[in-house]
Amino acid sequence: MKIVVIGGVAAGMSAASKVRRSLPNAEVIVYEKGEDLSYGACGLPYLVGDKIKDPDRLVIRKKEQFEKIGIQVFDRHEVLNVNTKEKLVNVKNLRTKEEFSTKYDKLIVATGASPIRPSWEGASLDNINVLSTLNDGVAIKSSVQKDEIRNIVIVGGGFIGVELAENIRELGKKVTLIEFQDQILPHLDIELSEMLKEEMLNRGINVKTGEAVSSFYGDTKVEGVVTNKNKYDADLVILSVGVRPNTEMFSGGDIDKLKNGAIKVNKQMETSIPDIYAAGDCASVYHRLKDSYEEYIPLATNANKQGKLIGSIIGGENTQFLGALGTSMIKVFDLEGAKTGLSEKEAKQMGLDYITKTIKSHNHAIYYPNSQSITIKLVADRQTHQLLGTQIVGYSGSALRINTAAVAIHAKLSTDELGWIDFGYAPPFSPTWDALQVACNVI
Repeated sequence: MKIVVIGGVAAGMSAASKVRRSLPNAEVIVYEKGEDLSYGACGLPYLVGDKIKDPDRLVIRKKEQFEKIGIQVFDRHEVLNVNTKEKLVNVKNLRTKEEFSTKYDKLIVATGASPIRPSWEGASLDNINVLSTLNDGVAIKSSVQKDEIRNIVIVGGGFIGVELAENIRELGKKVTLIEFQDQILPHLDIELSEMLKEEMLNRGINVKTGEAVSSFYGDTKVEGVVTNKNKYDADLVILSVGVRPNTEMFSGGDIDKLKNGAIKVNKQMETSIPDIYAAGDCASVYHRLKDSYEEYIPLATNANKQGKLIGSIIGGENTQFLGALGTSMIKVFDLEGAKTGLSEKEAKQMGLDYITKTIKSHNHAIYYPNSQSITIKLVADRQTHQLLGTQIVGYSGSALRINTAAVAIHAKLSTDELGWIDFGYAPPFSPTWDALQVACNVI
């Protein structure tokens, strides 16, 4: 069997490695458009902020390590298009400009997504960047460390934008973050995101929500950003306004996609075309609570699971994707934020009959030194009390509590049950009644 993988980062190399272990006699070929393989893209903001000194620390495995276990890896090779009828991928060697075709028995599409670059006036000026690849991270880190780079404007208040703002601010730079929506981190309900915004403001970041960028100005390099409300000096701009799935190789409408271009997959990660699978940021995700196959949740956790799952299925295992809950975490200076399942905003959009409660507690026993606050918001079914969603903002140890909530939602536990489960306790870790159980008992 000949398996071709398009994309060599998270999902792609997870799939290729699992196929190699499952089918040691199969031919496994990976085409990667960039130069770097299998690296932790989620660590890029921390590379920019110099918390990670060496970019090689983000590389999980190098090309030579994959080749040693029998995976053929071709970096700087772009798949231009796919002939689904003849089972051919048409490839361009970006070094030599040579083009050629390769047949496949099974095709795995793991091409990820690329940052959106709106066509604002002045967007082609120097020092306007996006953060997507390892090379992007190295380049932005180099720029940020220059003395003449004092004012940094980040456009977009999602995960990457907020993490970049924190890391660059801690380097002593002046940071402005501009978000078009009325809140940062829009996956959270606004009262939770406001707590994280307040932390950023207290740390000296100029956070502007409900403000739309219209243009950039400067001679050859960017000197400022213009919005519908103000102007901001900028020696460096980083755009973080969302991503677009890299699925251009299927441009003829011969494969089913979401509106944003992500390839639709089922629980076996199969696309609408036989023998073609898709995973990661270029693919849809089955959402367990929404019972929807048309969700787009570009998270590394989903990408790695989906990639490994494809390898298992091609290898002959009878398995399927159990479903995502959108579980995520973020650190904002000393605060931690986390979410799993449905926010109140989502429950309302779905027309569910729900109840919600928000409680404030402590991350550990109040008599143990340095006890700090933790806020937990729950969403549950009004009739059955089945837990539907949890959001947490608090200090040390807060975010990891989200994993308990994710297990409870996955297992369809009620808040009544979760409130009485035998949690561990010791004063350095939690109060006698953990904050999550207090929230369950209150609701």
